[in-house]
Amino acid sequence: MLRATGTDGGEFTGVAHGAGEEVPLQDVVVDGDRVTWKQAVTKPLRLNLTFAVTVEGDALTGMSRAGRLPASKVTGRRRVTGTD
Repeated sequence: MLRATGTDGGEFTGVAHGAGEEVPLQDVVVDGDRVTWKQAVTKPLRLNLTFAVTVEGDALTGMSRAGRLPASKVTGRRRVTGTD
């Protein structure tokens, strides 16, 4: 699960939940319907990930990269708060 929020200063912050860990999003940039960010995970192994997605309505699609590994497709849907 990914949760990102904006601040009064125009900056965005967020957290990703998964694989038994919670990691902060870094360098979150929102440019129209495009969102990019970085995150570091340790499970199942230590990786530095970069994401570039497009948000359209309640859906997001895009790509993720982990270092030199090939890019992977990313998809997601908005979850209503309180239904976790």
